[in-house]
Amino acid sequence: MPPFRLLESSRSPIPSSFRDPSGFLFFQNGTLYRRVNHSYRRHYEFLLCSGLYKALAEIELLIPHEEVLLGSHSQAAYKTLKPEVIPFVSYPYEWSFSQLKDAALLTLEAQKLALRFGMSLKDASAYNVQFKGGKPVLIDTLSFERCSKSATWVAYRQFCQHFLAPLALMSRVDVRLGQLLKVHIDGVPLDLASRLLSWRKYCSLGLFVHLHAHALAQRRFGASPPVRALRQANSSGLLGLIDNLEATVRGLSWQPQPTRWANYYSHTNYVPAALQEKVRIVTQWLTRMVPQAQCVWDFGANTGLFSRLASQRGTFTVSMDVDPSCVEISYKECRRQGENQLLPLLLDLTNPSAALGWENRERMSLLDRGPVDVAFALAIVHHLAISNNLPLSRIAEFFSRCCKRLVIEFVPKTDSQVQRMLTAREDVFHEYNEQAFEHEFARFFALREAIRIPGHQRTLYWMERVN
Repeated sequence: MPPFRLLESSRSPIPSSFRDPSGFLFFQNGTLYRRVNHSYRRHYEFLLCSGLYKALAEIELLIPHEEVLLGSHSQAAYKTLKPEVIPFVSYPYEWSFSQLKDAALLTLEAQKLALRFGMSLKDASAYNVQFKGGKPVLIDTLSFERCSKSATWVAYRQFCQHFLAPLALMSRVDVRLGQLLKVHIDGVPLDLASRLLSWRKYCSLGLFVHLHAHALAQRRFGASPPVRALRQANSSGLLGLIDNLEATVRGLSWQPQPTRWANYYSHTNYVPAALQEKVRIVTQWLTRMVPQAQCVWDFGANTGLFSRLASQRGTFTVSMDVDPSCVEISYKECRRQGENQLLPLLLDLTNPSAALGWENRERMSLLDRGPVDVAFALAIVHHLAISNNLPLSRIAEFFSRCCKRLVIEFVPKTDSQVQRMLTAREDVFHEYNEQAFEHEFARFFALREAIRIPGHQRTLYWMERVN
């Protein structure tokens, strides 16, 4: 996280961790720490003494930490924790439907367990969840507080906005509505979700209560209506509310649609022998890179065939694609196989995740999270150059900012896939050829190896960034 490490000398909060008065994250000498303020002392001590922290960590619902002694520059500091580091920070608007659903169920499971120990989640932000070992995990140790006498869940509205509303819209209307989380980083407003859902046709009782009735209560009582103001389907108290939310979330589903990209490997113009040769070449190069490669980004990964070549060798791999069906299929396969080194994410390479939030710094852009050791850009350059009118010079510059090593495929105009793309538009791409491609990338990368794929005019390149 290069932008955050500029704060090392001052121990200032990293930009995503300044709102909570209980404490904050900071870097020192390249290591991530969490400061616990005295204002949270009573809750932190109860979290440990009650056994809740141990229970959460043992079943991998909460990221573990160790207490360390660093000294303090502020009387407000009570403890310093060294949390286990997540290999890659991702955001809810980059997750597939099932990833967001699993994160929601994790949050509810943690809340139910906390209640057994006399504690409760004071917030239910989707940004408090990350993916580690192929599964969601809570990362904010300071989110738990001792239960109050009010017997209400203070994070109820936040859970509905961050999880239930986008999941309902993705399941019942259009999966692409999950991208509303980019615009509404504090969660989808409940009145907006209520208007977008057709209640008679799509709404279950749980959705009616937690979204529609909740939105009506907000209009009547303000931003945070009391839970008792809602006509709950289950009136047996706080645990009943959590159980009902869990049942409602579990009742939401979305099946990937048969898109061109989800079925890419079935309909590509690669014959099996050529595809096997492409796999062999990439595998061979990866084997030579692995000692130096701790992380791989695979752009335009489809359902993750080539991503898995890296992840199965123990290299943490972020598999990115613009098609929600591809990402959903890849994530479900990860869960089915128990893959713990692969993270599928939803990303449009022509409009990658931007820096968002206060001062445009709370949520990192994609490039802020790099550069990565190795990037794959297989069968994607022609889409960028021809479908999206991006000059080869700009494409080369972008990848130079992403990675230290690049495995990239050039697809010439004579390829049937490019010919199909050009049938719908005038060929104004006179500079799109292999010589121009090599020239532009040579400005940023040194060529290590280039191999023409047998039976095709496509060429694979292994490049390493200069300087």
